[in-house]
Amino acid sequence: MSKNRLFDEFSPVSSKQWKQKIQYDLKGADYNDALVWESPEGIKVKPFYHADDLIALPSNSVANSNWKIGQSIYAGNAALANEKALKELQRGAESLCLRIPSEEIKIEALLKGIDLCKVSVYFELEFLSKSYIQSIEDFAGDSMEKVFLNIDPIGNLARTGNWFQNWKKDFAILEHILKGGAKNVLNVDLSLYQNAGADMAQQLAYSLAHANEYLNAFGDEKVEAIAFKVSVGNNYFFEIAKLRALRQLWQTLSAEYGIHSDCHIVAVPTKRNKTLYDYNTNMLRTTTECMSSVLGGANMIANLSYDSIYHKSNEFGERIALNQLLLLKNESYFDKVDNAADGSYYIESITTQLAEKALVLFKSIEKSGGFLKQLKEHTIQRKIQYSASKELELFNNGDEVLIGTNRYQNENDKMKDTIELYPFLKMNARKTLIQPILEKRLAEEVEQKRLDDE
Repeated sequence: MSKNRLFDEFSPVSSKQWKQKIQYDLKGADYNDALVWESPEGIKVKPFYHADDLIALPSNSVANSNWKIGQSIYAGNAALANEKALKELQRGAESLCLRIPSEEIKIEALLKGIDLCKVSVYFELEFLSKSYIQSIEDFAGDSMEKVFLNIDPIGNLARTGNWFQNWKKDFAILEHILKGGAKNVLNVDLSLYQNAGADMAQQLAYSLAHANEYLNAFGDEKVEAIAFKVSVGNNYFFEIAKLRALRQLWQTLSAEYGIHSDCHIVAVPTKRNKTLYDYNTNMLRTTTECMSSVLGGANMIANLSYDSIYHKSNEFGERIALNQLLLLKNESYFDKVDNAADGSYYIESITTQLAEKALVLFKSIEKSGGFLKQLKEHTIQRKIQYSASKELELFNNGDEVLIGTNRYQNENDKMKDTIELYPFLKMNARKTLIQPILEKRLAEEVEQKRLDDE
């Protein structure tokens, strides 16, 4: 068989030659001013990337085509939540994310009829209890490997301003659970940082420092793995790179403790860019966010309903959200190729730069006493607030666009009579140990004004 010489007549073009050609075509305009832009993380994004950019870059390969479709369910009533879970599994969901508000919810009733040998279950407990965790382990038995307890007392402190009980008791309970031998115990919820307005380098660094607190406390003997819950935004390629960088950073950190487990990532679309007005655009946003999650290498993806910020759980919204993932997996073949983003000069370069910037910030946190110390000193909160304020300024100036909200508004769009859930930041006066990190959507102030004007 003869060698294909179709392109032999074309000489290879170096990155330097491309740039010279671009500068010539700019007719005197400055290359950097005209074509290079800077991300909130301080990464300068070039108009083109070349194989030359990959020289000396580490491998960021992600082999994960076996991602699972997840369904989030609020389990305020065990029987109703169980009925809903079985229904969603029949519709195509492959994993369940169960948010449990109290110990009154009985595990036997909640998981009745669910085959834990086939279905992974991710718990989000709003409390910390040894006896309740024991009831989960007793029910799961040999299928405990498919169960993710997702215990995160540090995350509860960051989100609410308080421990579940207190630092000493929370960590004593956690140590007891870890000694029991369950594999998937710990969780780091970096979705909080994204939804509060942190940039990507901060999200990665804070999640790494967050995880390091557990590794420091319990060491490599008790900690086998940590799952990471990630919120994914609409900066498509950067979000792919963010998930890939998270895996790279976890491998670096865990190796120092002698841990060799994979980075388990649960991805959900961000709430930060979701809107009350022109709400159908939320479906477009969640679609690209789920695509970024797949290509970034998430293990499980749970979509967000387009109307979740203002509607109670409903049949139509949740069916559409599930169908988005089913379409990606079964009709778009997003489960057929490993490492789909490998070799992309742009993504590989951004991945490495995000990882490097996050690692520098992580080292700074550790040098200053660690994540918990900076939380208690409100350093983390101040830095996130600063990043959030910069993003809000871009939004208010129209440089960051949310269609239908700060550009191309439909003035006839009325929402006041359709709101079932309060869609804005709630402030409840209570005593806290630290200032909590607060999630807030970009569009809230604009939407509140529009509601008042209806």
